[in-house]
Amino acid sequence: MDVLSFVLALVPILWLVVVLLVFRWPAWRAAAGSLVLSCVLAALWWHLGALEVATAVAEGFLMALWPIVIVIIAAVFTYNLCVRTGAMDVIGRMITSVSADRRILALLIAWCFGGFMEGMAGFGTAVAIPAGMLAALGYPPLSAVLMCLLANGVPTPYGSIGIPTVSLADLVGLDAADLAFTQMVQLAPFFIVAPVLIVLVAGKDVPGSGVAQRLRGVIGVALAAGVSFTVPALAVAALVGPELTVVVGSICSLGVTAALGRAVERRGALDEAYRLGTGESAQAGPSAGAPESAPTGSQTSSPVDAPAAPLTLGAALRAWSCFILIFLLLLGTSKLVAPVNAALAPLSTTLTVYSGPNPGSLSFSWVNTPGVLIMVAALVGGAIQGATPRVMGEVLVATVKQMLPTVATMLAVLGCAKVMGYAGMISSISAFCIAVAGGLYPLLAPWIGAVGTFVTGSGTSSGMLFGQVQAQAAEALGADPVWTVGLNSLGVAAGKMLSPQTLAIGLAAVRVRGKDAELLRAVAPYALGFLVVMSIIGMAGSALPLW
Repeated sequence: MDVLSFVLALVPILWLVVVLLVFRWPAWRAAAGSLVLSCVLAALWWHLGALEVATAVAEGFLMALWPIVIVIIAAVFTYNLCVRTGAMDVIGRMITSVSADRRILALLIAWCFGGFMEGMAGFGTAVAIPAGMLAALGYPPLSAVLMCLLANGVPTPYGSIGIPTVSLADLVGLDAADLAFTQMVQLAPFFIVAPVLIVLVAGKDVPGSGVAQRLRGVIGVALAAGVSFTVPALAVAALVGPELTVVVGSICSLGVTAALGRAVERRGALDEAYRLGTGESAQAGPSAGAPESAPTGSQTSSPVDAPAAPLTLGAALRAWSCFILIFLLLLGTSKLVAPVNAALAPLSTTLTVYSGPNPGSLSFSWVNTPGVLIMVAALVGGAIQGATPRVMGEVLVATVKQMLPTVATMLAVLGCAKVMGYAGMISSISAFCIAVAGGLYPLLAPWIGAVGTFVTGSGTSSGMLFGQVQAQAAEALGADPVWTVGLNSLGVAAGKMLSPQTLAIGLAAVRVRGKDAELLRAVAPYALGFLVVMSIIGMAGSALPLW
């Protein structure tokens, strides 16, 4: 066991921890520093040649640009365009028209709509937008953010059209659909329990209400919200892959939750004390479409204030047009439609970039890739919503500017991951972890994924940093690689709740300053409880012959 190599291999990661959490550097600068450190260590300690270092970095950059960056730009552009056209206002009105019960509204906005936003755009939108909506409706700001943190962590491995899972599968050489399904199996208990926790938080601001009172009348709705999300997501993950997993799950959950919520309200089964506005007074938050300082594109503009038009079927279809088209295009080009999938498969390029021994290969699908399909859907949907080419161009330019720091972070993180992998730094980390944990390694695996997300604020970055560690640990222990690598994403779901970046986005959305520590104390028990259960799941699953 080479302790010195292990410590040196950790330096780029420890650098991230220190400069992000202690010195509060921007993520892109911190990641750039990690990239430089990994290159220097790879050359001086692991004796990787200059050409090998350069080509490893180049491979990481290319992998980041296609498909990750194109999906990031396309997904956030879609959201920003819907803000610009006013479609997001219509969607918000549709959701809030279902019920006046604060618990059901929290499920619809934080869980269902938040899950949809995570699946479509990710990168903070799924916390900022629902939290802003909840605060604007009258929920206490910290409670609004806490509910969105609980809702957002679980679907994070499938955020932004599945980019964290797709990227992780590509990095370690696993089938994306296999990994997506395994992750859903691991995450299923949390998908079911999260809506119940959201209900408990939503009702706690009503004076004198205990746990039993908060659940009375809505426990069935909460459980149905979780199950109706989980079952379709499992099916989509197995049959299609990670891209549409939480998109479909959230839509199904939205339909079921809205129907059941309306039904229990009509039956008079809900306590009047939980009607919105009867709890503690809340500081008004921003509008649903414009959370302050959140990375959601609100700066691209917002619709001109005007009397709300009636919610007709035509208006609803126009508002949802971008998302409907994304769903149809991604599904229509998936493996479920084999002729189309096969026809588009040749429109790709495969090349080798790394100049050293045992190089990996990069494949670029030029048409059948989520980023291209999302961009096409956004442009067509934007036209349906009345956006002119000039408006769409303005929004696209603003989106690219908005996402440049994120793009720089992805480039640096992927470049760092590739250098560390080819140099043997990842092997040094995994060898040490295996030597220390041995057969108990699955207990540790989710915590590793959580640390990666806590530090970077990104499920994708966590996978890029630690995915190879998990894969090599599985190989050394003779464990199933899909199950073990999936445990990294399992931990991501808990780490996302605790990440300082995520907390900051949520607080900015409700216009609250200086409450980061208070919010962290509120969410920490949930996240740590999740991690304990995740370790048990990791260990139990690794012992089953199925995995």
